Order: sequence, then structure tokens, then C-alpha cells
Amino acid sequence: MSSLSASDQLSAFVAKQKIGARFVITAPMLGLDVIAFDRLAQRWVAEGGPGFVLDGIPFRKVIDGQFYIQRLTVLRVASDE
Repeated sequence: MSSLSASDQLSAFVAKQKIGARFVITAPMLGLDVIAFDRLAQRWVAEGGPGFVLDGIPFRKVIDGQFYIQRLTVLRVASDE
């Protein structure tokens, strides 16, 4: 797959989106399992992400009786640069 880190993959993907665009971020697109993605997504839900904010209800998957965020719909905003 890609030799980029999940953070670099996310940054590259977000940079391609126009300001105001709605798009989806998923665990597989970043090369992460659901549990690792959930850890990142929890922070994005609380604080916003690098260049985006949450724009919908997170889609969750149940694994061993626990709910984990698998997919987020977000809205592209201007970066903090």
C-alpha cells in the first residue's frame, strides 16, 4: 500500500478537498484498524481535525460488545496556518 503514515495520508487527502466540502474519512483509507482509528476519531470529535470539523453522527462498529468509530463525515474548513 502507501508508505505514508496515517497522519500524512490524512493531510494529503484533506488538502485535496475544497473549503466547505463534505467528505468521509474511514479506517481503511488511512490503513488503520477500527480500534486505532477510533482513538484518533475520538480526538477529532472533541477538538476537530487538521483542516476539518465533524459534520454528522459518527458511524460505529461493534467489536466484542464495544462501540468503535469506523467512519466520520466531516466538513473541510480553512487550516490554522
